[in-house]
Amino acid sequence: MLLFGFNPVLIAAAIIPALALLLYVYRSDRLEKESPQLIKSLVLAGVTATLLATVTERLGSDLLSGLYRSNPTLWRALTYFLIVGLSEEGFKYLVLYRRTWRSPEFNCQYDGVVYAVSVSLGFALWENIGYVMMYGFGTALVRAVTAVPGHACFGVFMGVWYGAARRMENLDDRPWSLGCRIVSVLLPTLLHGTYDYIASTDTGSEWTFIVFVLCLFAAAWLTVRRMSAKDRCI
Repeated sequence: MLLFGFNPVLIAAAIIPALALLLYVYRSDRLEKESPQLIKSLVLAGVTATLLATVTERLGSDLLSGLYRSNPTLWRALTYFLIVGLSEEGFKYLVLYRRTWRSPEFNCQYDGVVYAVSVSLGFALWENIGYVMMYGFGTALVRAVTAVPGHACFGVFMGVWYGAARRMENLDDRPWSLGCRIVSVLLPTLLHGTYDYIASTDTGSEWTFIVFVLCLFAAAWLTVRRMSAKDRCI
């Protein structure tokens, strides 16, 4: 981290994609914009989620290390869906829930998307800085069109169901609210795990990865537009 002050170009390359995506989602909130203070706190909460996930991922990798030689396919599946996907999306959800569930600003369904994307991009921002400082500007360019938007997409789908959960809670329908909250973790975990699993395949997966990423981005973009247009107070 002491290297940050010596290469502002790399820092900017790591940060700008996340900020641009966050601004797009934030400006799509047509009913009532969230306070900048809340958004900043959620971005910082995303950074906290990154640090927490790093610990569990290392522990999980150590536990699974014995499976690599005997069953590499099972090892990859458990690593990317359970250790990485669930760990990262789970911690994002935990900091999201802790900061916003009882917030008086959480009064519209689209707010859930804004909040979850803020946390996800805080996570991606900090993760991206680490990768870019280690591997350089080329990594910044690749991650700017893959990993950073990927985290934003996971946040979109988390936020859709998180907002629905808050609406169900306000309607005193707690079983449906709980179900929506479970989906808000499991769906982005599945997408995240699939993303990493395909990306980690050694050969023959390049086009599969490109198609998956394009479909993911398109679905998230359309979801943001639809949720913004149909937003309602809860």
